[in-house]
Amino acid sequence: METLWFETALLPGGWARLVRIGHADGRIVSVEAGAPVQAGDERGGIAVPGLANVHSHAFQRGMAGLAETRGPAGDDFWTWRATMYRFVDRLNPDDVRAIAALAYAEMLESGFTRVGEFHYLHHDLDGGAYADPAELAGAIAAAAGAVGIGLTLLPVFYAQGGFGGAPPAPEQRRFINSPDSFARLVEASRRAVRALPDARVGVAPHSLRAVTLEQLALIAPMAGGGPIHIHIAEQAREVEDCLAWCGLRPVEWLFEHAPVDASWCLVHATNMTTAETDRLAASRAVAGLCPITEANLGDGVFPAPRYLASGGAFGIGSDSNVLIDAAEELRTLEYGQRLAGQSRNVLASEAHPSVGGALFSDAHSGGAQALGVEPLGLEPGGPADIVCLDSGHPSLAGRRGDALLDGWIFAARGGAVESVWRQGRKVVVGGRHIDRDAIAEAYRRALSRLLGV
Repeated sequence: METLWFETALLPGGWARLVRIGHADGRIVSVEAGAPVQAGDERGGIAVPGLANVHSHAFQRGMAGLAETRGPAGDDFWTWRATMYRFVDRLNPDDVRAIAALAYAEMLESGFTRVGEFHYLHHDLDGGAYADPAELAGAIAAAAGAVGIGLTLLPVFYAQGGFGGAPPAPEQRRFINSPDSFARLVEASRRAVRALPDARVGVAPHSLRAVTLEQLALIAPMAGGGPIHIHIAEQAREVEDCLAWCGLRPVEWLFEHAPVDASWCLVHATNMTTAETDRLAASRAVAGLCPITEANLGDGVFPAPRYLASGGAFGIGSDSNVLIDAAEELRTLEYGQRLAGQSRNVLASEAHPSVGGALFSDAHSGGAQALGVEPLGLEPGGPADIVCLDSGHPSLAGRRGDALLDGWIFAARGGAVESVWRQGRKVVVGGRHIDRDAIAEAYRRALSRLLGV
């Protein structure tokens, strides 16, 4: 057993001072508050449990910043998607692994210790199947294993090009599966992650644009008790197209046709009516919110105040990975609500008057649920997934309790995360992943080839 000693730590029962944490075999064995430091203890400042990143498309880290040039007729999600299609056309398995490795290292550096990879790139450049259906899923698993992040792999089923079974476009050829070929992909994906110590596999019907009712009924059971994720109601045009197709809005349609429960994560759900918001909250499903990407794409603002008042659960994700920063996701979530409602401290509550404390607590529990793991914190039996904030950081000076989370999320900029342990292995030291230089060099080589530089 190894022991860590922290000046203060966020435990399930609240903040505690002088905390010794013993860990072995990737799990926390003991937690002792009010404990003097002992010889052999590794010392740290402020310990909090790692966060779950509920929604990532790792390969899109490689196109971050490439879609920020104005087009001739205005830009929105759909013009961004055209840029993404051009980029994805070039990726081989080595590229996917190199790009994912950098994305996952940056997640760890910011305080994420597990990622839900919404993985929809399955086939070769021409759309033909690889000999191993999980060739590219294996590249994702290899990147996660090498970098050290926890992985919930979500193979994506994508069969249609639009609502009502429209044929897919040529640029979607690398995503497309039948239910039978997808079943083989899911089994191959389970084999691909077998070497990872605590990996999970679920399924992800991409969206109502990409999946018919009959296909959804076949795909969801393939999760085998694991999580089920779906993009839904992200853009206003998506809602309009769904209404034109069936007379129902996307979230409304889903609840009428699928047994949505606590195993589901509805990603984005940005454009909902009050009735849909209440129904999602009551379902016990998790809303997968990606505020930085939703702002970058101009999707809109999630109706968080009503959703949380109705008891809804949420997790946060980095989605397009245009900027990977756990604190920034939480800050952008709150600031979007402030702009929309022209108010302050919107997502705090009487139970959690600190905005940072409320956001962190909800994102921690909802994120774990969405990725199919127990929402355990720094407690015996929990994972030794520990984020250590730098107690000497100026934005954390003179603060105690939840004020530390407020300082980190709203004031610290970079540099607040000093160290990260993932399953007891120290993977971030001094704010940098232990293999950052090699990971970044492999990424640069891949991007130079892909972009022709």
